[in-house]
Amino acid sequence: MTDRLEALLERFSATARLFHAGALCGINDLAPELGAGQLHLVRGGAVEVINGGEAAVHIDTPSLLLYPRPLAHRFITDAERGADLACANLHFEGGAANPIANALPAFVCVGLDQIDGAQPILALLFEEAFDRRCGRHALINRLFEVVLIQVLRHLMESGRTRVGMLAGLSHPQLRHALVAIHESAERDWTLDALAARAGMSRSVFANAFRDSVGCTPGIYLQQWRVGLAQQSLLDGRPLKTIAMDVGYGSEAALSRAFKASTGLSPRAWKTQALREHLPAAATAD
Repeated sequence: MTDRLEALLERFSATARLFHAGALCGINDLAPELGAGQLHLVRGGAVEVINGGEAAVHIDTPSLLLYPRPLAHRFITDAERGADLACANLHFEGGAANPIANALPAFVCVGLDQIDGAQPILALLFEEAFDRRCGRHALINRLFEVVLIQVLRHLMESGRTRVGMLAGLSHPQLRHALVAIHESAERDWTLDALAARAGMSRSVFANAFRDSVGCTPGIYLQQWRVGLAQQSLLDGRPLKTIAMDVGYGSEAALSRAFKASTGLSPRAWKTQALREHLPAAATAD
């Protein structure tokens, strides 16, 4: 079976960094780091979660709380007993351009017992998080990253993602076309070729793709290529080489697609991205 996540995670990985393990008591405001999401694991205790101006979410069973993009939130627990949590910041490669982070809802809450196969990993993660062994941070960070992959699987397999890239990857036929794009963005993909990968007629494929993913196959291909180009720009590669690698025949063609997707030229986007995410001394080429 086609691996729906492999190409995504190879191109756009995510890293986790533990910042809290233990009891949270009373009112705690959790402001994310610049450009980072957060992943919280509630081992025990009742937690009232307030996300911005949204209605409070009440949690009284062990749960996973995922914020793929920066979103200020408040946890309210009993002032004395509190609740036991392990919390990590999430940094998605590519930042705001990361397709995984963009495909997820702003807030995801899942009971830990609903995530198939996660129990051994969660047990080890909690054991390390609430103990003081050497090397615990490095190990816990890797375990958080494993849990993130497991919750992505869960969201796709349970139908929790209704529209967007992950919804398309959940579709039994569309997934083949999406994986083909992810694995070989440089190919000259036509609607007929993608429909053939999905085993569907041209018209049925086009309609199903738009309904599930939320855009046309051509727009999706363009956005995926631009996302890859953004990564390469930040790695310092020349635009001409990037254009060939992602399926555009010239710098001009890539620049047009880039501006159509981001509203900026590649150079302007890179300058802005470096200013926002790298030290002040860093500048564009």
